[in-house]
Amino acid sequence: MIFVFVFSFLVGYLLISKVPQRLHTPLMSMTNAISAVTILGALLLFAVEMGPVEKVLGAIAILTAVFNVTGGFVVTDRMLKLFKKKEPSE
Repeated sequence: MIFVFVFSFLVGYLLISKVPQRLHTPLMSMTNAISAVTILGALLLFAVEMGPVEKVLGAIAILTAVFNVTGGFVVTDRMLKLFKKKEPSE
């Protein structure tokens, strides 16, 4: 499991570091979807019997995924506001 985690971290870092600046907003929207899946998976894990360590790790997973989703929506909303036409002042 540690190998899978380290490998996915390295591949993810290499892929994201090569994304041009103008594509970061669509990438953020994609990570929102991935974080939503993480939240659902962590919530499903709470439905089964587990020890305190697993509960703490699950809670951390949920909190960080919620933080990512919230931040992603804030950034996406700010970017979309840049493309709205400004109404003329009366």
